[in-house]
Amino acid sequence: MAEETSGYENEANMTTTCSAPGKIYLFGEHAVVYGKRAIASAINLRTTATVAESDRTTISSLLGTTGIDYAVHPYISRCIESLNIPAVSIKIDSEIPVGSGLGSSAAAVIATLGALNFEFDLGMTHTALAQAGHAIEQDVQGTASPTDTAVSTMGGTMLITPGVSASRLRLIECSIVIGDTEEFSSTKELVGNVRILHESYPGVMDSIFDTIDHLSEIGVPLIERRDYRSVGELMNIDHGLLDAIGVGSAKLSRLVYAARDAGAYGAKITGAGGGGCIVALVSGSGVGGGADAVASAINDAGGRAIRTKASEDGVRVRKQVI
Repeated sequence: MAEETSGYENEANMTTTCSAPGKIYLFGEHAVVYGKRAIASAINLRTTATVAESDRTTISSLLGTTGIDYAVHPYISRCIESLNIPAVSIKIDSEIPVGSGLGSSAAAVIATLGALNFEFDLGMTHTALAQAGHAIEQDVQGTASPTDTAVSTMGGTMLITPGVSASRLRLIECSIVIGDTEEFSSTKELVGNVRILHESYPGVMDSIFDTIDHLSEIGVPLIERRDYRSVGELMNIDHGLLDAIGVGSAKLSRLVYAARDAGAYGAKITGAGGGGCIVALVSGSGVGGGADAVASAINDAGGRAIRTKASEDGVRVRKQVI
């Protein structure tokens, strides 16, 4: 974990601030829950947690200020209770829309764990942070993939093989445009719906998950040689498969097709689906299918376009005087 501390003499008058990135999926959401491979990338939208020892535990965010409260702040409450630490104040600020499929909960969990780890000198490595974050997401959601917390911790573009490894790929270098439906998406509910479908039609669902797994496999060399047009074609296939397992929506597809029609290399749901966001890979220029054209098309189709880039940085921490 990067540390940016220096020259502070009065530790009692300091806070610890830690940030962690959101993520996009190129391939593999939902399938990764069933042990299949996924490719995801950190993006330069971040969540920040600021912590300090206090006489009582408080959690502050756009949702309000509470103590330990699993109704309002379930993820942060679980972070605190999973560690043997004194009372603490935690303030959460985020650039990542909640329930959007961009890893907002994972970024909040990793930023919080990272700040608490540093503030109380817990000695957790990056691997331990990612594992602890995954466990917290599982506790809160019931089922969760390790992808979000791994990417939020490590940064970069990564191939995730559940139960085996998370390996770093060449960073996505083209422009990325996100289309936000501004409709909340419940990961827990959608993962549950897919599980019910899998129980009803295991052969059909396993075939779809195997195909999604294969998209991740053949996507790796395409990313390594920066063949984003081919990556985009595979993303388009993946979107159809996600639609087939019931996590699409009319608005998501409207944004996907708007981005493609504007010249994106490819566009698909990112994350749990149902609402939330789509992601489009686009050329670096501002015309002829570039980020400007794709962003305008998404806005015109009723979404909110967010221009971003892949991020090499994962969790970052620093001390500051209060």
